[in-house]
Amino acid sequence: MFYAVPLTKRSRGWWPWLAGALVLCTAFSSAAHGEPAPSQRPNIVFILTDDLNTTDLQRFPNIWNLLVRQGASFSHFFVTNPWCCPSRSSILRSQYVHSHGVVSNRLPTGGFARFRPMEESTVGTWMHDAGYRTGLLGKYLNQYPLGASWSYVPPGWDQWAVPVTRLYQEYGYALNENGSIFQYGNTSEDYLEDVISAKADRFVSQSGENPFFLYLAPVAPHLPANHAPRHDLAFAGEPAPRTLSFDQQDLSAEPLWLQQRPPLTARDVRQIDTIYQNRARAMLGVDDMVGKLVTSLQQSGQLDNTYIFFASDNGFHLGQHRLEPGKTTPFEEDIRIPMIVRGPGIAPGSTIDQLSSTVDLSPTFTELGKASAPPFAEGRSLVPLLQGRKVPWRDAALVEFVHAAYSPLCPPTYNALRTAQYAYVEYETGERQLYDLYADPNEMHNIAATADPQLVATLSARLAALHACSGETCRIADSSAQSAVRLARAPPARGGGAQPFA
Repeated sequence: MFYAVPLTKRSRGWWPWLAGALVLCTAFSSAAHGEPAPSQRPNIVFILTDDLNTTDLQRFPNIWNLLVRQGASFSHFFVTNPWCCPSRSSILRSQYVHSHGVVSNRLPTGGFARFRPMEESTVGTWMHDAGYRTGLLGKYLNQYPLGASWSYVPPGWDQWAVPVTRLYQEYGYALNENGSIFQYGNTSEDYLEDVISAKADRFVSQSGENPFFLYLAPVAPHLPANHAPRHDLAFAGEPAPRTLSFDQQDLSAEPLWLQQRPPLTARDVRQIDTIYQNRARAMLGVDDMVGKLVTSLQQSGQLDNTYIFFASDNGFHLGQHRLEPGKTTPFEEDIRIPMIVRGPGIAPGSTIDQLSSTVDLSPTFTELGKASAPPFAEGRSLVPLLQGRKVPWRDAALVEFVHAAYSPLCPPTYNALRTAQYAYVEYETGERQLYDLYADPNEMHNIAATADPQLVATLSARLAALHACSGETCRIADSSAQSAVRLARAPPARGGGAQPFA
């Protein structure tokens, strides 16, 4: 039977403003800032937005005041793949794309059905097996639950509320709530971000002896970027940022897929501005979610012992390099994302500059929760960085992308290496890109053909080593050029998965 469960009307009108004011009065004095963590294991909330680029977060007051100003921001945080399902698979398993083999959003090369055989071992099962009360609310993986029943709940999750229809519309969807299907309508109370926000508030407010791990995955700002009616007038008339690379004029040194892009038309620019405004309006729903969540944690006495992580599955470009709105490219707009952490012992308003990746998230959660990640995990725990400790760390991040025939706007298959100074890309076409980010942070001058050949050779060897790594060898290949070259020369140790190109 299908029926709707509407939200309380307190979610509208003056209530969000009053709740935000109460949070600001209490949260700034929280013992979470700079003090040692309590002896009990902490709660962990992971908020994963969809397609959020490194935008100006000051536009969103709760995210800015309650997370950024009260936590640590990672300035160089990258995705393993700038596409939803491959990136989320890397988060769930702490594996690079060449290891888990989910290379697109749809079958046969990607999507939920491709990931399903690996569900017996994910961050959900690791945290659950360690005694955590677990919940996943919002978006799971593309095409879920294709190949399974609508009532299917993957292993490891105690609470589950994931749309099985009309995911991106955020109205008129069916929601799998712990194995029962509920149909939601098209009223303001049915807006998905508000529905899962209310469920998140109840989840973190429950009493019990066990700590909780909440994976909270709003759909915003993914297109069509629908928003709550209360935000209809926000950002009206505001243009998208006109960065230096916006509608880039000279693309003669770029790969053919980019050279062929025509300049943006006036209509293109108007569309970009509209999409920018709608994405910002949709993010206001996430901002409300953050404010209410912090209020619920404060009121239940949980805030001081809770880590809140805030990130995105990939970035998004809006006219840079002549590109129509989208993702999947190796440019900074698509592969670098915001990542913020607030919690016990974290210095408020701090910045962490080390190269980090979405593959690091699950090892971080398991270390905080005294859980165990399996040997196949390839990321690094961020805990030492969050604690301000100086430890040996990676000096290169890996991005891998496989072209999908059903998505013609995607670039060709590529592998990319990101270091502190360089962005280096190899395409299956044989073309390359190299940008010196110190001199050219907007990536407007491809120097692959004119750079020192030794530099290009070194970066290529580093990239080959990371693309061939497996398990703990990835934590060698990402941090030592000498070891990386040795790995590149050795036969790859692989346990399956996709191999885009040699």
